[in-house]
Amino acid sequence: MPQTTVHLLRHGEVHNPTGVLYGRLDGFHLSDRGAAMAERVARHLSGAEGADRRDVVHVVASPLTRAQETAAPIAREFGLDVDRDERLIEAANHFEGLTFGVGDGSLRRPAHWRYLWNPFRPSWGEPYRSQVARMLAAVSAARRAAEGHEAVVVSHQLPIWVTRQALVGHRLWHDPRRRECSLASLTSLRFDGERLARIDYSEPAGDLVGAGKQVPGA
Repeated sequence: MPQTTVHLLRHGEVHNPTGVLYGRLDGFHLSDRGAAMAERVARHLSGAEGADRRDVVHVVASPLTRAQETAAPIAREFGLDVDRDERLIEAANHFEGLTFGVGDGSLRRPAHWRYLWNPFRPSWGEPYRSQVARMLAAVSAARRAAEGHEAVVVSHQLPIWVTRQALVGHRLWHDPRRRECSLASLTSLRFDGERLARIDYSEPAGDLVGAGKQVPGA
């Protein structure tokens, strides 16, 4: 059976000086540090950081700017194009474009309260199961495209995390503070044929991730 690896890569840090929840809003670019994270991951996968060169033959990303910019140096390193897959996009969220918290007033507005009643679905955005379904379809497509080799799939924190939760048989609702999906991290799915054999997690740009950067952003 061919052994294939699909690396789920969360994009790098985003330039977001006003601190809005940018969600699916396009036009949010990587910060300078985010661009450095993307370059670091590219170097890591290419073997330039001391690890073995990975056998990457396919790079695909969410259509959002921050994901495309994270994928670009990896594709360049391996002489590939960046494919786009709409199924890798960030989760939809009612609070997109807003700063979210009590202090800024978002949680004090009664108009928002009806979106906060059910954390298990969640009621404020795209259902977790919907995210998992589309992400697994994208992963399957990437696995087929890279069969016997490796693919890099650039997406966003929440879709990556709930997909991992589903694959290991854990519940999908969770405490966001406990997500193991840092900026520019790799959640690597190892397949024997079509069977998932192992999941590994690594942070090639971990030293570039500042304090408190594990969860903010998406």
